[in-house]
Amino acid sequence: MAAKKRADLEALILALLKEKTEISVPDVAQAAGMSKSDEGDRKAIRRVLTTLVERGFLEARGAARARVYAALTTTKSASLQPPEGSKPFKDILLSQESERLLKYVSQSLQARAPVGYNQDFLRSYKPNQTFYLSAAHRAELLKTGTAENKARPSGTYARSILNRLLIDLSWNSSRLEGNTYSLLETKRLIELGESAFGKDASEAQMILNHKGAIEYIIESAAEDKITAHEVCSIHALLSENLLGDPGALGRIRQLAVGIGGTNYMPLENPHVLKECFQVFIEKLNLIKDSFEQSFFALVQLSYMQAFEDVNKRTARLVANIPLIKKNLRPLSFMDVDSEAYVKSLLGVYEKNDVSLFRDLYLWAYTRSAQRYSAIQQAMGETNPLKLKYRSDIQEIIRTLILEKVVGSQLVHRIQNLIGARKLPAADATELFKLIEMEIVSLHDGNIARFKIRPSEFQEWRDLQ
Repeated sequence: MAAKKRADLEALILALLKEKTEISVPDVAQAAGMSKSDEGDRKAIRRVLTTLVERGFLEARGAARARVYAALTTTKSASLQPPEGSKPFKDILLSQESERLLKYVSQSLQARAPVGYNQDFLRSYKPNQTFYLSAAHRAELLKTGTAENKARPSGTYARSILNRLLIDLSWNSSRLEGNTYSLLETKRLIELGESAFGKDASEAQMILNHKGAIEYIIESAAEDKITAHEVCSIHALLSENLLGDPGALGRIRQLAVGIGGTNYMPLENPHVLKECFQVFIEKLNLIKDSFEQSFFALVQLSYMQAFEDVNKRTARLVANIPLIKKNLRPLSFMDVDSEAYVKSLLGVYEKNDVSLFRDLYLWAYTRSAQRYSAIQQAMGETNPLKLKYRSDIQEIIRTLILEKVVGSQLVHRIQNLIGARKLPAADATELFKLIEMEIVSLHDGNIARFKIRPSEFQEWRDLQ
């Protein structure tokens, strides 16, 4: 079901329950102008009603066709009902302070107070005395992120997974900016330099810029400090051919900027901005804990908006420098919802409150670390969707290989094969992601799962 249609049904159901004490599926169908007898319409309504029950808005009474739904009492719903707009955080454990902040940033723009850049947010931070991440958080992150116990030169671990890191971080960071390349299209672009058909050239440029910036970070991993020059160079690499003024690449901005969707106005005075940027660099290098250093960079660079554009991308890559230097697993932002990311930043922009961004960071880092840990992947929970569509995944991947589908046509062919199965829209979207991940991970040692002979796999791989 389309997101807008689902949201419209939710609003209609909640409105109906202001007029009635309980409602049924036929009641909703009639009010929505949908068929009372069409099974497709009935299923769509039931899915929305079930979601509202799970989220604590409604309770179900009765069974089967006699089932009706009623609004929870005020007392009960107050403890169960999540803040409006919390859906992007559905898999993330939020603290009470994060939930309060989420409720605030989920209000309309008009309901939130206009604010400017608060220098004290940066200047009052005392390295190794002030902590955005608690001691327990830092200890857990270290446990999760430790790749090996041997002392090796800085950047060794990142080099060992370079191909995967280039694809994962480039794709996810670009995706958070609205880039429409798929994972497979990103892989083909990075490995073969082949742009996806029908995509804007700026999207390919954004991804290739990420690749260059990540390689630069790894090459600089042996440096003792994170310098202003390094941060500006990362911005320049990320901005190449994307800014109207080539002189703005890697240069602290000299003009005022605005950010859509927020009442926050970044600092305008270029002299003060340069001074704050230098304070940021000094404090960043004094922080001893790699994860605190990483999160401090992500928060403060995003908030400062030191450059004319490409600030969030720069912050995400700079946040990886402390991790790469200490041979910790990187932060690739996989599975991070773009709306969740934006709302977390709004908390920083408008309230100087890092709680929501912190909870997102903790969850995102765990997801990323699992990506780079074979042991954790082996011990991870079974994906129910992967189990449900196990045979479909096997058949589709086998078909792609036996048909010798070339890389430039993989995405289109996968979409066609999934579409022919007429699956629910949400399942189809997730199944596409699972198949992409499987294809990216294919090698001689794991093709037996798809009943493919080594010679057949080699013939297909030679075409990629």
